[in-house]
Amino acid sequence: MRTTTKVMFAAAALALPLGQALAQPTAERIAALGDEFMPLGAPMAGNEAGTIPAWTGGITTPPAGYEPGMFHPDPYAGDRVLFTITGENLDQYRDRLSAGHIALLERYPTYKMNVYPSRRSASSPEWVYEATKRNAQTATLVSNGEGVENAVIGVPFPFPTQGQEVIWNHKLKYRGPTVRRNWSQAAVTTGGSYTLIRIIEEILTPYSMPDATYEGLNNIHFWYLQEVLSPARLAGSVLLVHETLNQVQQSRSAWTYNPGQRRVRRAPNVAYDNPGTASDGLRTNDQTDMFNGAMDRYDWRLVGQREMIIPYNAYKLHSGDNSVDDIVRPNHVNPDLTRYELQRVWVVEATLKDGFRNIYNRRTFYVEADSWQIVTVDQYDSRGELWRVSEGHPINYYEVPAIWTTLEVVHDLQSGRYIANGLNNDDFVHDFSVELSQSGFTPAALRARGTR
Repeated sequence: MRTTTKVMFAAAALALPLGQALAQPTAERIAALGDEFMPLGAPMAGNEAGTIPAWTGGITTPPAGYEPGMFHPDPYAGDRVLFTITGENLDQYRDRLSAGHIALLERYPTYKMNVYPSRRSASSPEWVYEATKRNAQTATLVSNGEGVENAVIGVPFPFPTQGQEVIWNHKLKYRGPTVRRNWSQAAVTTGGSYTLIRIIEEILTPYSMPDATYEGLNNIHFWYLQEVLSPARLAGSVLLVHETLNQVQQSRSAWTYNPGQRRVRRAPNVAYDNPGTASDGLRTNDQTDMFNGAMDRYDWRLVGQREMIIPYNAYKLHSGDNSVDDIVRPNHVNPDLTRYELQRVWVVEATLKDGFRNIYNRRTFYVEADSWQIVTVDQYDSRGELWRVSEGHPINYYEVPAIWTTLEVVHDLQSGRYIANGLNNDDFVHDFSVELSQSGFTPAALRARGTR
């Protein structure tokens, strides 16, 4: 599929000027965190039009009857659709949409965006807010942006002035110190058929521990363990990752266990644009969590801040009332179950450096300002044409609390296929209170897990 240059660059051309948004984090601005600015850096006030409300703390109390381990009831279940964007009325809303959303609306007659009232639901624990204020005074980029020093627990750059700082805020945003969760992945054909890949993962994040210190991290951001549960041909495959804060000082370490060979092997290819686990070539390793890993192959530019219509508060996609079959449809997920809102986003553009290779020549990231969650990414091929569009549909896991995606979708505009990660409606496990230890994230533990 070819996308016109006019559409491809619409998002960049309509970005707001940098202006005051990129002012340096002076002592006065840092002191205003929690007053003029919400504790993670976004403006506390709503917009002038009144279409984005003021932030009043986000979700601080779970809905009545919720208990940890349950599906998360929709705190906004009473909201009604304000308007619906389709290919027919697209021109009325073009200036509030990413190039990727424009392309999806133009390509698929069945694709639509139901837009709901804007709800600033983002929240984090108080000690994350306090850490963010400390980080604002001490955090620095090092190693050409490939590392962060003197930051811990909170986001490092509540007042970013560079593109890499925004992406680091996403990578280091609070998701809780530990989590065990299951999810399924569906690589969907143009006809709508798919085979579910069931996966369980455990994540231990020393960076986010309440008593964490920068010196005590020893350059480790998180440990990650992933096991494929089904189908039978893939079951028993296990992946282990040690992710670092400074990937020049020490790059990511990864190992895999192959049940057929019963061996643990180093896995240096679990990075960059190598295919993700059982993805049928529809997503890359660094598209997991919308973006992860090293940034050294791109030049990063902070375009500015915009008000955009983005996926947000996606509790219908998360609900146990809907099955995987209710969500997965030909060409795209069921648009009656998605939710879009007008929110503030940071726009960051990454352009491949001369002499480096990646299947994506350029990427444009849209990062929700209240939570630092990447919600949309436009990915371009070597010809400069829009190729893949990523959507991250987040909710507030309010027992933590933390904003994080419940479903991530990558649309391939050239093949007409898409892949959906995070489908756990039929078999939900999401435990943020699980006790995990470093000893469970070693190659020896990987071998023991694979042979049990």
